[in-house]
Amino acid sequence: MRLQCSRISVAFGGRDVLKNVSLLLSTSPVPSKAALAGINGSGKSTLLQIAAGIKEPDSGERFAEKGCRVSYLPQSGLVFAGHTLREEAETAYHSVVTLLDAMENTGKRLEQSTRDDKATAALLEEYHRLQQIVEDSGYYRREETIEQVLEGLGFSRTSLDRECGAFSGGWQMRIALAKVLLENPDIMLLDEPTNYLDIEARTWLEAWLKRFTGGYLLVSHDRYFLDVTVNEVYEINRGVLKRYAGNYSAYEKTLTAERESLLKRYEEQQEEIAKTEALIQRFRYKATKAAMVQERIRKLEKMERIEIPESLKKISIAFPPAPRSGRVALFLEKAGKRYGSTPVLSGLDLALDAGEKLVVAGKNGAGKTTLLRIIAGRDSAHEGTVRYGTGITAGYFSQDSAFSGSQDPSFSGSQDSAEFRGGTTVLAFMEAAAPAALVPRLRDMLGAFLFRGDDVYKPLSVLSGGEKSRLALLRLLLKPLNLLVLDEPTNHLDLHSKDILLDALLRFTGTIVFVSHDRSFMEALSTKTLELRSGADSTNPAKRPGGPSMARLFYGGYGYYLERLEREAAEGLKPAVQTPVKAPEEIPGSAGSREEAKRRRTLLRRLERQEADILRRLEELEAEKSRLERELARPEVYSLGERAAAVKAALDGVSAELEAKTAEWEEKTRELENAESESQGM
Repeated sequence: MRLQCSRISVAFGGRDVLKNVSLLLSTSPVPSKAALAGINGSGKSTLLQIAAGIKEPDSGERFAEKGCRVSYLPQSGLVFAGHTLREEAETAYHSVVTLLDAMENTGKRLEQSTRDDKATAALLEEYHRLQQIVEDSGYYRREETIEQVLEGLGFSRTSLDRECGAFSGGWQMRIALAKVLLENPDIMLLDEPTNYLDIEARTWLEAWLKRFTGGYLLVSHDRYFLDVTVNEVYEINRGVLKRYAGNYSAYEKTLTAERESLLKRYEEQQEEIAKTEALIQRFRYKATKAAMVQERIRKLEKMERIEIPESLKKISIAFPPAPRSGRVALFLEKAGKRYGSTPVLSGLDLALDAGEKLVVAGKNGAGKTTLLRIIAGRDSAHEGTVRYGTGITAGYFSQDSAFSGSQDPSFSGSQDSAEFRGGTTVLAFMEAAAPAALVPRLRDMLGAFLFRGDDVYKPLSVLSGGEKSRLALLRLLLKPLNLLVLDEPTNHLDLHSKDILLDALLRFTGTIVFVSHDRSFMEALSTKTLELRSGADSTNPAKRPGGPSMARLFYGGYGYYLERLEREAAEGLKPAVQTPVKAPEEIPGSAGSREEAKRRRTLLRRLERQEADILRRLEELEAEKSRLERELARPEVYSLGERAAAVKAALDGVSAELEAKTAEWEEKTRELENAESESQGM
């Protein structure tokens, strides 16, 4: 099956969004697994809508092969009501119901046919064709499939009979995604399917797409998700579509090389322009040079100017330096929270050193947002104690709280507060909030947060939810803070903007506690990981109730945390029933030894460095072993006894060292796990 767009052109307000764009998606011989890339406003959603048959282009045509079933998921805006979740999901099989009706009609005509002729044979062939399509659709296994898909996207079994209108906007889009997947089309067009998914649902979707036998084209701002789901990338750049083979990382490598070449040509051209303009200015009023001046002017006018696309411009933003503080930034002692009679967090002890970047991980309902609200001082109705270290000034960002901070009254409103309903422009609003030293760089900062060109003159009252969220995050980061509590800071940013934000946060010398569903962002930013398990969130109607969250602190970033989980799963280990994070020696007034705490931290860091060194050596040995094995397999080597013996001796030496290093790594791993258990009070 094929879906093809040929020479598609679209213009908005005199601007060419798409110029003679051609695209082919197919199910065979190899299904299309493609991403659509480009900066915000480049025309990605427009092209998807045209490919879906929802929007007509100004010129060009769309062609779908007869029988090709195409399903489309928009970014937002879908709302379902009037059915239970299970009933709504079953509407994805509506096309199969139509086929069943056709089968029934064909069967009746067969029953009425009394002759063994070509017409009867054609009816029989048509009946078998319809029957095969119905069987391939999974219709007869739909109840099981519906439950698997909905549960994979984060819905509990108990929510299957809830009325769809009870679900919030993010969960409404999960319903829409579930229906697209259940339709099992030939071609899927997915516009940011990961926007409302947590890390577990994204992981499930990754696995589903890998098994999907049809083709798809998707837009996403999650780099890791793209890397594991696509093998080609189409980029829209100033209206032109270009294809790159490979996953998203391969596309970025190619793009980097192209950028370097383009920047070099751009700089050379700018130098040539400057020289030519200087020459024109020098001899403009000399009659003897008039012909030469006119020739140079015509040359400049005809010159095809090289432009640097927005996505290729290097933008680096720096926020105000973090104020100095004490060595320890944050203390939690027996912190807990209940929603009614349901405990969400219980008995959580934690001490966080200044400068750490702590990611809070766990499934939806484990209490991540609840914990961040407690830490930020946005929820005072909690159990236990939360204390900041000396000199700590905190700021809080979440998707539903635009300006909040435990120490700054100006952060008290919401995205829909009176501040956002006024006629003040984006630029004026930010100028009023920015330190004087940063005002000259505000345009660059706003551009990095997707307020480009005339967007900075938009009145606050017309901003979308995503725009308000981005503006709130930028305004928070302009404050002189040394503790940032960030709940999903990347949700409304594209990949280019995420990279700019990540670079700024990596250079931020203060402390960060954050939650994110972007794996690449979590791995790059985090230095420690706090895992919350189980629990419930009473604000989330899709999740089942549970007990209070259990917590484990990992002395490494999110990538290290995932490796530990994989290792535990491979070794059949299970987390303890209750694993509180213990750091009593860091909590004021508790009976603990600071010297003991220092000794443990030093030991952990030393063991982690040793383990990393061993792993690097293991990788080198594996590579050397593979090289020697390939060498030994070459005819010109194994046919020469002396040369073969030398290679074999080297191979034996590498194999022996590899075995010894593997044993050393296993021993070091046990030491590290014991040291971490001791530090956590396990």
